[in-house]
Amino acid sequence: MSFIGNVKRLLIGRPIHTKHAHNERLNVPFGLAVFASDALSSVAYATEEVLLVLVLAGSLAAYNTLTPIALVLSLLLVIVAFSYYQTIHAYPDNGGTYIVSTDNLGPLAGQFAGAALLVDYVLTVAVSISAGVQAVISINHGVQPYAVPIACAAVGFLCVMNLRGAKESGLVFAIPTFGFVILVAVLVGRAIFTGLQEPHTAPVLPAGDGLHSMGAFLILRGFTASCTALTGTEAIANGVKAFKSPEAKNASRALIMMVVMLGTMFIGISWAAWHAGIVPKHMSDPTYQTVLAQIAEQEFGRGWFYAAILIATAAILFLAANTAFADFPRLASFIGRDGYLPRQLSSLGDRLVYQNGIIVLAIVSILLIVKFNADPHKLIPLYALGVFVAFTLSQAGMAVHFLKKRKMTVYRHDRELAVGETLDEVAYQKRRRKLAIQMAISIVGAITTFVVACIIVVTKWEERVWIVVIAFALLMLIFRIVKGHYNSLAKSLSLSRADALPEMRSATLLLVPRLHRGILQAIKYAQVTADDCRALHVSLSHEQTAKVKDDWGHFGADMPLVILESPYRSLVSPLTDYIDEMQRVDKNLMVTVIVPQAVPKHWWQGLLHNNAAIQLKLALGSRRNVVVTNVRYFIES
Repeated sequence: MSFIGNVKRLLIGRPIHTKHAHNERLNVPFGLAVFASDALSSVAYATEEVLLVLVLAGSLAAYNTLTPIALVLSLLLVIVAFSYYQTIHAYPDNGGTYIVSTDNLGPLAGQFAGAALLVDYVLTVAVSISAGVQAVISINHGVQPYAVPIACAAVGFLCVMNLRGAKESGLVFAIPTFGFVILVAVLVGRAIFTGLQEPHTAPVLPAGDGLHSMGAFLILRGFTASCTALTGTEAIANGVKAFKSPEAKNASRALIMMVVMLGTMFIGISWAAWHAGIVPKHMSDPTYQTVLAQIAEQEFGRGWFYAAILIATAAILFLAANTAFADFPRLASFIGRDGYLPRQLSSLGDRLVYQNGIIVLAIVSILLIVKFNADPHKLIPLYALGVFVAFTLSQAGMAVHFLKKRKMTVYRHDRELAVGETLDEVAYQKRRRKLAIQMAISIVGAITTFVVACIIVVTKWEERVWIVVIAFALLMLIFRIVKGHYNSLAKSLSLSRADALPEMRSATLLLVPRLHRGILQAIKYAQVTADDCRALHVSLSHEQTAKVKDDWGHFGADMPLVILESPYRSLVSPLTDYIDEMQRVDKNLMVTVIVPQAVPKHWWQGLLHNNAAIQLKLALGSRRNVVVTNVRYFIES
């Protein structure tokens, strides 16, 4: 195996046979770790983002809306989750937002949903990793200058772990995910227990800046900041086929568990922060702590629990990006399969994962982290729009899906009634009512999430959410260009009854820099490939050319030797000119250029040899009816 092959096997493991794909499926706990870590980890910063908005007013009235905002957000979470619960059972074969939107609303809606989710997944990695770095800074302020390198290294680690396969990544990520959930549950439980015994602490708020007085706009802006807690809710519905059989049942269980844990933790942390009068600190503050860290310090002091919850928070925030690494490649494979992205994204790698999508996500996320200096507060305003656009399209698509099923149910009933069949009217009416309720729930969800998306655009426009809108437009343009290329390619290459094999003659040109034992096999190969076979020597030195002529005549190979003069000492130009002249004389001529190539025993010895094939392939690669090939000879010592 080559050196690169050994490194690849060391990093991502041995290839997995296709017949063992079912062994790579995830059970419910591992599925939660892989697909729900993004949503569950958002409670570590969602409350802080809401408070950063509310304290701008400098008033207790604004601050006191924290818990109501958390309750409204949890209600929205239930609406969205119920819609995705229906999606899982309606599309058990990996439906998700893209498939649901495409099937029910048309390809354009599917593309827009796909673009929104792709952008959101990239932001998921950038935000989660950057937030994880800030949690590390809360533990040790001395690492703040190294925030970007730490973030990039974390993305690289996640990339390698996901290249190893879904099962291994689930095993690695399960412990930090459930460790974080347990520690937060203990923290919230302790805060509630002590809070019931102690009065509410009034916060010491900074003076308002005059531009953000208490009002509906400020409350709406605070609510949109809380919407980051809903990112990742769709991940389980997008990855149903990654679960063990029965896939839909296990995926829906994981979704319910995620919603219960996420809603409980978010409401609990928000209430604990409000009751304790926690005021968020800015990152420039040398004593910076996250809101979660402040709650933990107040409840347990700076002991072992404080250190444990900070470490668990940093770990799950780093690993929360794994949700995007699980879903981005899968979504990109669907879009690539439909011809809107390069089809290489649809190929499964050695470890039965979409490795090209994983690598693309890692590269783009690192660029975004570097651009925004690993600052989550700069990235979070860009974060929620994409996922709420996807929520809206998914739920609108499910409403249409249930409408179609209801119409089909009525049509079949009327047809059976017309031919006099015995019908179960009770079952028929029950099914109609069920479909009507499901459709109504999806419509309510679509309208709700559409309104939230509009609020996000309006309230966060000054925070550069327009960057996300431009990203949507660019991706839609890329989809159009890629699809147009594939359609044009299919049209130009499709066969018709009038097509026939073309007339073609062949000629072989053997490049002979000098005559030696290693070239003998190349000479014999050239002789058997075509009747018109010629040896070419490009003259770069008169002495060398004279020796080649003498050796060629002495060896007596049954092949003409053509000497090409090169006054400018170029190897490529005389050869390309010669080929052009051959094809000008015969338009149907296929020319094969054979280049002997030495293969040394050790890799470093290859640096000592001039590989002309590389130059020739670059020069001749775009020419019609020209093939460049190598005949290798091996140097053993």
